Amino acid sequence: MTRYVALLRGINVGGRNRVPMAALRTTCESLGCTEVATYIQSGNVVLTSPLGAKKLGAELAKAIAEQIGVAPAVMIRTHAQLAAVLSGNPFPEADPAHLHVAFLAHPPTGEQVKALDRLEYPPEELAVRGAEVYFRLPNGIGRAKLPEQAGRRLKIEATVRNWRTVRTMTEMSAD
Repeated sequence: MTRYVALLRGINVGGRNRVPMAALRTTCESLGCTEVATYIQSGNVVLTSPLGAKKLGAELAKAIAEQIGVAPAVMIRTHAQLAAVLSGNPFPEADPAHLHVAFLAHPPTGEQVKALDRLEYPPEELAVRGAEVYFRLPNGIGRAKLPEQAGRRLKIEATVRNWRTVRTMTEMSAD
């Protein structure tokens, strides 16, 4: 049994793709997951499962679509992977309120990373580390250009979390 964090994309945003957290927990449990806990209303779930990460993500996405009627992308990470995201922060001096991480379905290719290197929207910055893209957005995410442009260049399913949520999910997923 492995402890995982499931990060769902695009639920409960602007009144669309409504997923009640109680229903999400029940859906996870229907797949044999245990120790299921959610954090805030934006699709953050900590759970324990015997399935591998890839299979868990696919099964969870399918079950959410069938049981709740919403089809979000689901990114799965282990506690160790989230801890590595925290320790690998390329912007350690940045205000944590202006840090965000995009969790990608898979790591980008070298060509995709090069395409991101050409994006310039000062004072915004990004850095790719494996299957995550870190964003330093000093003026906030609301009007930021870099995350949207990075998504268009990468063309990889992803979901973005603020630094506080990443820290909380890492703490919640600890054994």
